Formats: sequence, structure tokens, C-alpha cells
Amino acid sequence: MSLAKRRQRHGIHSLRGGLTLANVGLLAIGIIVATTASIMGMRLYLLDQVDSELVKMRTSLGSSGLTLRQVDSLSALGVIRERITPAESDPTPDSIFAVIDAKGDPVTVFDMKPTQAQRALAHAVHDPRALAAGPDPHDVEVHGASYRVTATRLADGPYILLATSTELLHKGIAKALKLDFAVGTLLLALLCCLTMYSVRRRLLPLEDMVETSSAIAEGDLTRRVPSSQHPTQEVEQLRLALNSMLHQVETAYRTRERSAAQLRRFVADASHELRTPLAAIRGYLQLYEKGMLREPGERRRAWDRMHGEVDRMGRLVDELLLLARLDQRPEIRFQNVDVSRLVRDAAEDLRAQQPGRPVVVAAEGAVLVRADESGLRQVLGNLLANVRTHTPAEAGVTLGVERSDGVVRVCVADEGPGLAEEDAARIFDRFFRVGSAEGSGLGMAIVQGVVEAHGGEVGVRTAPGEGLAVTVTLRCV
Repeated sequence: MSLAKRRQRHGIHSLRGGLTLANVGLLAIGIIVATTASIMGMRLYLLDQVDSELVKMRTSLGSSGLTLRQVDSLSALGVIRERITPAESDPTPDSIFAVIDAKGDPVTVFDMKPTQAQRALAHAVHDPRALAAGPDPHDVEVHGASYRVTATRLADGPYILLATSTELLHKGIAKALKLDFAVGTLLLALLCCLTMYSVRRRLLPLEDMVETSSAIAEGDLTRRVPSSQHPTQEVEQLRLALNSMLHQVETAYRTRERSAAQLRRFVADASHELRTPLAAIRGYLQLYEKGMLREPGERRRAWDRMHGEVDRMGRLVDELLLLARLDQRPEIRFQNVDVSRLVRDAAEDLRAQQPGRPVVVAAEGAVLVRADESGLRQVLGNLLANVRTHTPAEAGVTLGVERSDGVVRVCVADEGPGLAEEDAARIFDRFFRVGSAEGSGLGMAIVQGVVEAHGGEVGVRTAPGEGLAVTVTLRCV
């Protein structure tokens, strides 16, 4: 599946969809809570205003000590009559003023028979005594319309019912609720669009990570997650960590491939090196079986050659076992070793083997290092064996020991033909030999393995016609 198709598949189960739904859901809950609180607060405030007016009027009438006859005599005041007397044709006026007797039936007031609204109000109020005794007005319905009603008792016994319609209040609340719903819906839609855009922009680095991982899974180990233009701190940390991990994976893969290739080459070279002496031994044995070695001298020569090839195979196997142990990083028994003494001993051995070779030694005094003595002797032995094998017998050799900056440097330099640059780059490869040179090609590989097992380094300086200088660097005591 291509990246474009993968990026188009963003459903509600994706991170983008989940974040969008979470933001929209939280805002929706906030809008509902805020709207509910505001509507309830507005309703309570408006009802409190209505109740205040009713209670104020009830208090005024109750404290006046009026009787029904006195109230009826107020009809002369036409202004009061017009304000508190509903029209006969209006079943749900804004205000209703009704007087009821002890039985709860409306009575004639202001020389007007009870209107339809007054009768409905009297019928809706079941207990005017409790209504008059209560501190707050109550809700009633008159012809399907909502009212707030309170009552007060006249001095001669009847009750006055005072009611104010709350229909306009409820209609206003309903309009406010619709407006809040419309605005909330618009805000939710706007937030949904903004969240999707913002999340898409913020998640682009994650999609780049998916693309990079897919490319690496397909074999492109060089891919890395690119940096975005406006990265967040967490995403940038994830990108850096992922790139570091990918670098480690690529390095490990390359190392494994290189190790596998070296192992294959090592097995092939070892097989080739062992096959040569085995072929020689097999050939002499076949000659002996066929009776072709009749003369004692020929048999002796064949016997010596087979012994020589067997010794050669033994040395080769010993060197291979040593390299295998070095590859496993064995535990070395460190002790204080005088490197100067080892260098002087190696120089004496070289003089005994090749008396005509000029040997110069610069290793005075005692220079101690923490190392394995047998391992360092083998390093020096292999370096001088290379000198004996690959340089003329009259070429000079210089062995030196130098201590500085907390390290000890042992240098073995010859005045031989030297090596070309491409040959010097492979000098530590196993089974590497220049041209038709003698030896197994494992000596310098063993030198490098032993020195690295001691935590040191090996360096080479050479050029054609300028000899070869090998420097071993070790930590001093």
C-alpha cells in the first residue's frame, strides 16, 4: 500500500479521529454545562423578579386590612381597575386579580362578573390558605399557560389571588436556548475543522516516521525521519530517538553483513590454506602406495616433506584457534610487565637467528605496563617474524620503547621494501599476503587481536621503498 493511500485512511479509530472526537466532546460537554447553568440562572433571576412583584403586592394588600366591600369600592379608581382586571375575551392575560370566597369560588368585584381567566385561576388554586401562608408564590396553569400565583386574606375572610403570567419568560428562555444551541453547534463545527487541521499538521512527522519505517522494512536502511518545520518538543524527541535507533540498526546490520562476509572469506581462506598441505601429503602417500618411492633417499625426502606439511598445518591450526579465542574476548590475567626487557629479549633472538642483520634497540631502563607477558612476547615474535620473512637479511631493524602522556609505544621498524597503500590497508586482514610471500597471513591479524584484547592500538606507517614501521600503543602503569 502506498503512502498516499495510507494517509487517506483516517477513520474515527485513528489518532487524528480520536483527538478530534475528544476535543469536540469536551467542548460539547462544556457548552451543555455552561448553557444549562446560564439558562437556570436566568430563569431563577426572572422568576425572582416576578415573585418579588407579587409578594410586594400581596404584602401591601395584606397589611392594609381591607374588606371585600372596601376593595369593591376601589372600582371608582378606573386606573386600578384597568390594570388588574383581565378582559373577558382574553383567557390568558398577563396578570389576573381574583377574589374567592371561603368555598373557593370567585366573587363579583368592581361590578364585574368573574371572567373566564378568574374562574380558571380559582379552580387551579386548591388551598388558598396554604398559598397565603407560604412565603413564595407557586406555579399554576391557567388554560395551558404558566402563571406564578400568590394569595392574601382580606379582613372579612375572602382571599385575593394575584397571578402573573410567565409565558413570556419561558418563551425568552426557549429562544435563548435555541440561540445557545445554534452558536454551540457552530462552535463545535469550527472546533472540529480547526482540530482536524491542527492535528493533521502536528501528526505529519508521525506519518513521516511510518513512511520511513516502511521504507526500511522494504530494505532501504539509509532512510531517516526528516525534521518538520514546526516540530513539537515530544515529536522532535521521538524523531531524534528513532533516527538514533535506525542508525544503530543500520550499523548493526552492516556490521553483521561485514562479519558474515569476513567469516565466509575466512572459512574459504582457511580451507585453501589447509588444502595445500593436505594435497601434498595425499600425493606423497599415493606415491608410496603405488611403490613409486623405491630409493631410500626418495622415501626420506617424502617423509621429510610430509612432516613439514604436518608442522605447517599444526601452526596454522594453532593460529586459527588463537584468533578464535581472541574473537571471544577472553579474560586476560594482567600483571606488571617490563616492556623494555621483552624488546631486548626479542632483539637478542633476532640476532641469534640472523647474525648478519643490523639490529638497533632503544629500550633502556624499565617501562611497566599492565598486560599478559606471553601475549606481548607473541606480538613481538610475530612482528620480527614478518621482518625475517618479508625483508632481505641485510635490511636493518630498529626496536624502540617510548613512554609519554600515560601510554607506552613499542615500535618495530625495518628498512625493507615497504608496502603499497592498498596493501597497507589490508595488512591486518586474515590470510592476507603480498604477492607470493611465505607464511599463513595470520601474523598481523594475531598482533592486532592481542593488542586490542589489552585495550591498545596498532598503527602502521609504510610506503614503497621506505620500509615498514608498526607501532603498538599500550596503557602504562
